[in-house]
Amino acid sequence: MEIYTIGFTRKSARQFFESLRGVGITRLVDVRLNNTSQLAGFAKRGDLEYFLQELCGAEYLHLPGLSPAKEMLDAYHKKTLAWEAYESRFLELLAERGAERLVDPGLFAAPTVLLCSEPSAELCHRRLVAEYLGSKWGGARIVHL
Repeated sequence: MEIYTIGFTRKSARQFFESLRGVGITRLVDVRLNNTSQLAGFAKRGDLEYFLQELCGAEYLHLPGLSPAKEMLDAYHKKTLAWEAYESRFLELLAERGAERLVDPGLFAAPTVLLCSEPSAELCHRRLVAEYLGSKWGGARIVHL
């Protein structure tokens, strides 16, 4: 099983969609808490659904159960919560929610990507989601686009 991840920040629409097409993505799972922000540009929910279908022939799913709690995310963005504490709390939240039961592993039988906004997976919850699910499902190859 492969789990792809991608962030849209600091990418042009061309870079973003060519990355998805390059690996044959057929499904995008949006793990953002807020997927309608005007700041999201081409990655705003309605636009993203359209572009995915038209440019990649891919479907769009929003799974807020794989998103951080608003308070946690706000504290991290305001720098009142360090990454290490955020990471620990978010992994606890995924376990509390039983995130491995919120998503059918069969979704990843076809090339599927987890989406968030951060430009790099290093300090982003999409990496944590991918690693968490991979560990619960018996391993997965994680590819960050």
